[in-house]
Amino acid sequence: MSVKEQKDFDVNAASLKEIRAFAREVLSKVPELESTTDDVVLALAEAAQNVVKHAYNGHPTTDQMRVEICYENKVLTLELLDKGDPAVPENIKPRKLDEIRPGGLGTFFIGQIMDEIVFKTSRKDWINHLVLTKRY
Repeated sequence: MSVKEQKDFDVNAASLKEIRAFAREVLSKVPELESTTDDVVLALAEAAQNVVKHAYNGHPTTDQMRVEICYENKVLTLELLDKGDPAVPENIKPRKLDEIRPGGLGTFFIGQIMDEIVFKTSRKDWINHLVLTKRY
């Protein structure tokens, strides 16, 4: 079974609930993803929150971010695209667990849940292109 869907969302914290609902809806179409749906939705929500917080510094914007979800050949790919400040991948590091404090654990959770995290710049009309991959 395969599924591929995309949707654009306003870049703000209020959209995170909509992004989670969209992800759950898409993932529910593939029964074999049921056991990991909660974790995958968490990873996507953390990544989307990072777009709001870091690519736009929490400032109001009329920009949209795109979420693309694709499952094919036992590979789940989540893609987030935005037009915010360019991400500098080498500056994005998860916080160590012994340094726990509010904020900064999102990248840790994403790394624990997903098999691969790649930043791309190849999509025309977008500045940041994050690709999260999980193999089943």
